[in-house]
Amino acid sequence: MAGKGKSSGAGAGTREHPWHLKTPSGTSEFLAFRDETLDPPALVVKSGSTELQYHLRCISDLRSMLKSRGDWMLLGSADEQKPAAEGTIEAWGRSSKNPVGGWYGLKKGLRGRFGMYVPPGLEVLHLAEVEHNPKNNRMRAL
Repeated sequence: MAGKGKSSGAGAGTREHPWHLKTPSGTSEFLAFRDETLDPPALVVKSGSTELQYHLRCISDLRSMLKSRGDWMLLGSADEQKPAAEGTIEAWGRSSKNPVGGWYGLKKGLRGRFGMYVPPGLEVLHLAEVEHNPKNNRMRAL
């Protein structure tokens, strides 16, 4: 759903021209880009001075999962040290049943927040629709 928090993207999604995104609630801005030179290739997120990395394949894997689900799914963002609510994007991003068999996050200690930082990337690529409410946001595949 379009809303005041929706990310415009403004960028090519490269290190030189990253996407300028907002968290689904619209309260924080961050940069994101694809880096296929890393091993493994990664979706890199820069929030302030913190850099997080997720398997780059998370973009296509998450869209495929959402497409097969065919309905809205809660985001449920949480830090790595906190449990993820069952049935959320965050829980799926850590599940042993997802295509990578566990965490999509690549940096120990910073593997969480999948449900906060990855959905806006799918949105800017027009692969998913993301809600932009103060909390309890959901997403679905386009």
